[in-house]
Amino acid sequence: MTRRFTRLAWTAATFTYLLIILGAIVRITGSGLGCGEHWPLCNGKLLPPLDLPTMIEYGHRLAAAAVTVLVTALAVYAWWLRRETGNEKRETPGVAAYMALTLLVLQVGLGAVTVKLSLPPWTVIVHLGTAMLLLATLIVAAKLTPGASPVNTELPITPGSRPGLVGIVALVLGFVTVLFGALTANLGAASACLGFPLCNGQVVPAGSYLQHIHWTHRLLAYTLFAYVVWWAVRSRRRGAWYLVALVTLQVAVAAAMVLFALPQPLQAAHVAVGAAVWTGLVLAVL
Repeated sequence: MTRRFTRLAWTAATFTYLLIILGAIVRITGSGLGCGEHWPLCNGKLLPPLDLPTMIEYGHRLAAAAVTVLVTALAVYAWWLRRETGNEKRETPGVAAYMALTLLVLQVGLGAVTVKLSLPPWTVIVHLGTAMLLLATLIVAAKLTPGASPVNTELPITPGSRPGLVGIVALVLGFVTVLFGALTANLGAASACLGFPLCNGQVVPAGSYLQHIHWTHRLLAYTLFAYVVWWAVRSRRRGAWYLVALVTLQVAVAAAMVLFALPQPLQAAHVAVGAAVWTGLVLAVL
């Protein structure tokens, strides 16, 4: 039964990852109000006329509905397993499923507020941050289920022990980098720094606050890259270098995005690889 729970948790995590990418496509294409200011209906209808912006936003909402069903089912299944085994914690899923349901309720509420307030940047950023935490919690639920067959990710750990503080620092650094990336995109700061790797050819940009926000995001990304390289060298594990490769790919996509004037496919790829980096960091800590 715990194997079924694990499969359900991985399915929910996969759909959440796809939902994050769809959410990015909604933002990138300017389709956030494709359903107007109506929620949960779309333009006041259950099945609205499907022009392109409406199709993108409506598809995002349908994916969110699928995640809602999966996470709710996971929490109910966790409760049922705990009841069936007489509350023996060693043989039942932990509280991660319930935490995921709590985050889901918060996420749905934030989605409604975001639409009702016509997409203010702070709600979009918090919405993405909550989605990342939900993804992490579902991964925890899948990986730490007692009796489940662990996924052999061979991700980095410190020599002879668990990642501990080293892994937590990487996780926090990755999460802050994601949030600053969302801040950069939603404040229109993505084009504030031209050129790569410097910002308008300067180590310390002397322009507007948008340049400083963009440059801070880049510095965090550079720091994360250096940190995971150090981690890989220190741990001497192949899986650690997979994480380095993901971060390297993310930096390369970001560089191409800036140098080619922010084409939409590269913006979407930037979010997709960023979510993959976050997933890798969570697995590394586990």
